[in-house]
Amino acid sequence: MDIDIIISLIFFAFCAGAIDAAVGGGGLIQIPALMNAFPSMAPATLFGTNKLAAVVGTATSAVSFARKVRFEWKLLAVVAVCATISSFGGAASVAMIPKEVLQPFVLLMLIVMAVYTLMKKQFGQVHMAQTVTPKILLLAGLGSLAIGFYDGLFGPGTGSFFIFYFIRYLRVDFLHAAALAKIGNVMTNLAALSFFIPSGHVLFAVGGTMAVANMIGSICGVKMALKYGSGFIRILFLILVTILILRLSYQMFLM
Repeated sequence: MDIDIIISLIFFAFCAGAIDAAVGGGGLIQIPALMNAFPSMAPATLFGTNKLAAVVGTATSAVSFARKVRFEWKLLAVVAVCATISSFGGAASVAMIPKEVLQPFVLLMLIVMAVYTLMKKQFGQVHMAQTVTPKILLLAGLGSLAIGFYDGLFGPGTGSFFIFYFIRYLRVDFLHAAALAKIGNVMTNLAALSFFIPSGHVLFAVGGTMAVANMIGSICGVKMALKYGSGFIRILFLILVTILILRLSYQMFLM
């Protein structure tokens, strides 16, 4: 590869790691960068390479959050197990459910999330002390199953769906929701890689180089999130969801 392509991939991987650490959506940056660098490459190989870079950065941000944000370990276990299992199921169902069927539903959900977050100024600003009851575990499990399945099946906006769901139903703030979402994202990425790697759909040299940049970006993103708190993450969340809405609208109506 030309040196300018390598530099651009490193730059975009760093930016993706920083954004993804706070609100998710790193794939919005990394996947177009890979498509631009390898226009004739099979989509599965691009997605597999993206997952290799992303899982390193996501795991790094999850560890960084764990050092600063208090987690309930039972809750983490439920999120991790349910997200992993359902992500496998989603990947296995890709051929059964056309993406064209999902796009209108996902677009509608993103619009609802954006409007709800914008209208409710206190949404995600207050963290309720967690008592891990069977109801909380059930809600966490159901949400992780649904979102994990979606990530394996389609993918765009997974981190944002995790964050919104955890705030709405587990009553945590944006900071804690972002930290918890990292666990779900790590497991769904690992589930995807368990398919992409054996099938030969990963460029290890490219993905490994991007993984280092993504990891450094994740560290910076977590530091920003912890420094500026839930208000800062809320703004990034709204920006990211708006970009997702515009992207899906373009794909549905203009392509």
